[in-house]
Amino acid sequence: MRMLLGYLKERTWFVLLLALWVALFAGVLYLYNLPPEAAGYGGLLCAAALLLWTAVDFVRYRRKIWLLRSMLGQASLLMDSLPEAVGPKEEVYHALLQELHREQQAAVSASDAWRRETTDYYTLWVHQIKTPIAAMRLMLQGDETDQGRELAAELFRVERYVELALSYLRLGGSGTDYVIREYPLDNILRKAVRKYAPLFIRGKVSIDLQETGMTVLTDEKWLQLVVEQVLSNAVKYAPGGRVTMRQEMDALLIEDNGIGIAQEDLPRVFEQGFTGYNGRVDNRSTGIGLYLCRQICRKLGHTITVDSEQGKGTRVSIGLARPFLDVE
Repeated sequence: MRMLLGYLKERTWFVLLLALWVALFAGVLYLYNLPPEAAGYGGLLCAAALLLWTAVDFVRYRRKIWLLRSMLGQASLLMDSLPEAVGPKEEVYHALLQELHREQQAAVSASDAWRRETTDYYTLWVHQIKTPIAAMRLMLQGDETDQGRELAAELFRVERYVELALSYLRLGGSGTDYVIREYPLDNILRKAVRKYAPLFIRGKVSIDLQETGMTVLTDEKWLQLVVEQVLSNAVKYAPGGRVTMRQEMDALLIEDNGIGIAQEDLPRVFEQGFTGYNGRVDNRSTGIGLYLCRQICRKLGHTITVDSEQGKGTRVSIGLARPFLDVE
């Protein structure tokens, strides 16, 4: 019905003109003193012809509308499939669409080229910076002085930021090296805890790693990155506190008793670049870590949520249920 009303609205002037023509035809027959039946019969024939033409035209109109609707969302791929232009006005519209399509394709190509160049540059930079980091790591080995331990801790942070940068670049690419299969969750957690052990010791943060016995369908490297980022936040915002890692149903819970997150900041903690109140207190925050965690979990089919109360701690839940993947 809505389509019919739209059709009549577009054709109003033409239908009214034809109706006027039928009325004039019947009027002329009447003025020539023809029997009313003859005038009425002629008018009915004209009206029938008008209705038939309207029906045929409406079918063509409806077919064109359906075709255009089917192209919504993929118009850039189907420019050559546009319905044939009828009349000069539609030809102008077609020309405008073609011009817009060409400009869009040029803009997309330029954007893709810039992104590839930027990604290649920063990927190269990340790999190059690893060489001096490794050299500094070797130079600090065996230095058990307070200054040496302090430098080692800062170097660890540099390594973590470099890893985050590389992960950020890889995550946006089409060739991310996912290896999806079943992994023991406890092995992933132990690796993450061992990696961050120096920071736990330096920050005097105790860790309670409870055995889960879970086997998860995931990518080990990327899930470990998520766990490491959550542990990094716990160490940063719960100095001298306690971190607990345990299973709850099909989820991994990582809880700390640190400073927590302001309630007004909770809805935005996964936004790219958002640091919130804690980030303004700690100027080293980048607002990238939790954003990466959300993006990684989405790609792996997991979920991640954060619940917190300021002054009492933070609880991160990583949902690991993934029943619809095929195991390698």
